[in-house]
Amino acid sequence: MAQCNPSHLERVRPALKPMRNELSPPGSREFTLTDFDFELPPELIAQHPTSERSASRLLDGRSSTPIDRVFRELPDLVQPGDLMVFNDTEVMKARLFGEKATGGKLELLIERVLPPDPMGREPPHQVVAHMKVSKKPLPGAQLHMDGGFTATLLGRWPDENGALFRLAFSAEPHALMLAHGHVPLPPYIEHADTEQDAQRYQTVFAREPGAAAAPTAALHFDEAVLAAMQVRGVSRASVTLHVGAGTFQPVKVEDLRLHRMHSEWYRVPPETVQAIEACRQRGGRVLAVGTTTVRTLESWAASGQVSGDTQIFITPGFQFRVIDALLTNFHLPKSTLLMLVSAFAGYDTMRALYRHAIEQRYRFFSYGDAMLLQRNPHA
Repeated sequence: MAQCNPSHLERVRPALKPMRNELSPPGSREFTLTDFDFELPPELIAQHPTSERSASRLLDGRSSTPIDRVFRELPDLVQPGDLMVFNDTEVMKARLFGEKATGGKLELLIERVLPPDPMGREPPHQVVAHMKVSKKPLPGAQLHMDGGFTATLLGRWPDENGALFRLAFSAEPHALMLAHGHVPLPPYIEHADTEQDAQRYQTVFAREPGAAAAPTAALHFDEAVLAAMQVRGVSRASVTLHVGAGTFQPVKVEDLRLHRMHSEWYRVPPETVQAIEACRQRGGRVLAVGTTTVRTLESWAASGQVSGDTQIFITPGFQFRVIDALLTNFHLPKSTLLMLVSAFAGYDTMRALYRHAIEQRYRFFSYGDAMLLQRNPHA
């Protein structure tokens, strides 16, 4: 792993460029969507988690020769003084079913719970959601949801042309989801959610409700691995990014500069800022657990804002300012997440690692296996 840059973050930020879809510096290769496509045997898409969280496989991709490991070996691969940063978001039971007044069936996938209007001018208990229905209802329509509560359609979000919908629930949204919702499993998982999913599609340290999808690299951690990290002398910090369902949206344009990223809310707490500074001072390394943690920390570094919405799009050519190493799962073809890890470890490196993973029958996507990467300074 590369060593942390010891320079102070406050001196780094002024040199950063504004966040935009910058793909590559002058003179380097211009990547297109086709560059991030690959053939994946469908049987390698993990439909269920491993029997134990830390029993999943770990592909050590830090050197020129990949090494096949088991996830519980991770504490042996880090060093005293390193810092691991986790995303502590909690997955909501965000999938809800109901019907229109006409009897037509519908499904809501809650993307986010909106804060109450401090002036009291807006209806309380508002949410933003994806809606699956044969014919979209008009604003003002009342939806009758399974569990006996109602949802009133207020309009589109974030504006009248938005793809999402803004609704007002008849009671507090988190309580309604907990009582009547279903685990929002990804579209490539083919079974209905079960009690096992309620436990395993959630990290052991989740504490901030708000996500419509799990930060999947963190699903491999159990209490034994976390304890071994502490014994090893590795520090731990958290950020929050409420993962949206947009993380599964495919990129549809060949010219990546035309892709519009989905928006997600994040927060970097003061104690995490201090932990990163302490890591730099002692010469440790910052290891991000998952791409959502990367997006959070690099959004903060680029903007200077410790909280807010981010649409950061990380592709080859991006200059990483915080992260030295990355723990991540294997991602969908043509996905923004595959572009992010290619930017971090190097495009050719990632192509080779994915070939190796397919040859060695690693399990892919949310319930799949993990890989450990280090930042390629020449990527």
